[in-house]
Amino acid sequence: MMIGLMLTLTAAAQEADKTGVEPQKTKTEILMEKVQMVQDHLDSTARAKVDPLYIEVPKKPWRVILRQKNNSVIVDYNCEKVGVGSWNLNFQPPLAKSVGFWAGYRGTGISYSYSLSKNAGRYFSVNSTGAKYGFNFRYRRFNIKETTLSTETDLDDFDDISEKMELVSPAWIRSTYINGYYVFNGRRYSQAAAYNQSVIQRRSAGSLLLGATWYQSSFDYDDAGNILFMMMGNNVGRIKVHQANIGLGYGYNWVPLKGLVVNAMVMPQLSVYERVKTYQYDFNYTKEEMLKMSEEINNGTFREEDYPEEPRGWESGTETDYSALHVNFDLRLGIAYNWSDYFVGLQLQMNNFNYGKNNLNVNITDAWGSLSAGVRF
Repeated sequence: MMIGLMLTLTAAAQEADKTGVEPQKTKTEILMEKVQMVQDHLDSTARAKVDPLYIEVPKKPWRVILRQKNNSVIVDYNCEKVGVGSWNLNFQPPLAKSVGFWAGYRGTGISYSYSLSKNAGRYFSVNSTGAKYGFNFRYRRFNIKETTLSTETDLDDFDDISEKMELVSPAWIRSTYINGYYVFNGRRYSQAAAYNQSVIQRRSAGSLLLGATWYQSSFDYDDAGNILFMMMGNNVGRIKVHQANIGLGYGYNWVPLKGLVVNAMVMPQLSVYERVKTYQYDFNYTKEEMLKMSEEINNGTFREEDYPEEPRGWESGTETDYSALHVNFDLRLGIAYNWSDYFVGLQLQMNNFNYGKNNLNVNITDAWGSLSAGVRF
């Protein structure tokens, strides 16, 4: 009887199999299948049309990188022949130091860094690289109070100056940088070999690079304590810029010995689209009155009864200008040394952006250096 029951159950199971009904997959199984599809795509992208004599794709795809970064930003406001003379405001905050990590699969990952400097802000980035392409996204936000004021005045009562000062209230700078590039010789040259070590350059090679960059930034110091500085900048308290750039550059990987690669890349870029929006302000005192007030405060002759109102300003309107054909630069230097599962690197990058409106010109230099050490698994 037991044998008959077993035969009946076996026949029933075989009959169920014939219906072709598969057991329903769980959400976890479906998610893991999608993750595997993404991994397979990244693997195929990393190995696509790569010459193994020049570029080695590591067998271990995952990487974790620890980084120590130093960021430097220089902002120049050049105001030529505004009213009584020319003015230059130079904002150069102290070196911002940060520590962070990068984690990802092949050339795609995410990073975050934490600032070790007071009021230096935050930095966030995402990047992805393949055999023939690269993508970078950076977002920065910080504030500064230190500035250097230089003047060339036409007034007889005032001497030209160049001295360090401090804003009463900080100026806030926000910037978003999106950059992509195409590698013409992706078969033998990898831009990523020296910057995130997703692949290993085995022999020296170079390539032309076609790049495109979207940059947008805002500079905001429209506080009552900064009225004199706003006056020196054409009565502008805030500036927002959107800029699109394209460029053609060249990168070269030098491999003097096994495991070591030195990369240099130069790419001049031309802005093909630029939108500059300025926020204009009016004040209850003139520029000459504010300069006189400042002079009296410095020499101890200031009297409150001569200035019955506190200095104040208010937004009077906005102006939006469109222009193009500014030359910007993207310069990079990278050094990396690879063992089988470990690697170390040094990366340097400098971006320069400039834009202007009438007799006001703004130049921003954004540079960073990074020391890194990572592991593959």
